[in-house]
Amino acid sequence: MPPAGKLLLGLGALLAAAAVGLGAFGAHALRGRLGEQALDWWQTAVQYHFWHALGVIAIGLCVLHFPESRALRAAGALLVVGCVVFSGSLYALALSGERWLGAVTPLGGMTLIAGWLVFAWAVLRD
Repeated sequence: MPPAGKLLLGLGALLAAAAVGLGAFGAHALRGRLGEQALDWWQTAVQYHFWHALGVIAIGLCVLHFPESRALRAAGALLVVGCVVFSGSLYALALSGERWLGAVTPLGGMTLIAGWLVFAWAVLRD
């Protein structure tokens, strides 16, 4: 198995496991402790976290078939970083209430968009 494909598949699986755990934590441990808006931020973070974990897995599978594609590896890296920054900033915002963290979230969102665009470019160019 190509190292980059194996790494992306492993990271995608770990991200998915973390999304499930954080979703359960939000639904059970945080309900009643956080306000409605903070719980909405948490839920948004979990949704984006999980969907992008699946995206990382999809890219990892593509890398297995096209191990020489630097663009696919870049797309996977962008989704991993974007997921951590986007969802991580929302998790932190929900827990802390520190509004400045909301300014970080769009950077993660732009990184996610870039990852999807690079993924599209990688598969459409060949």
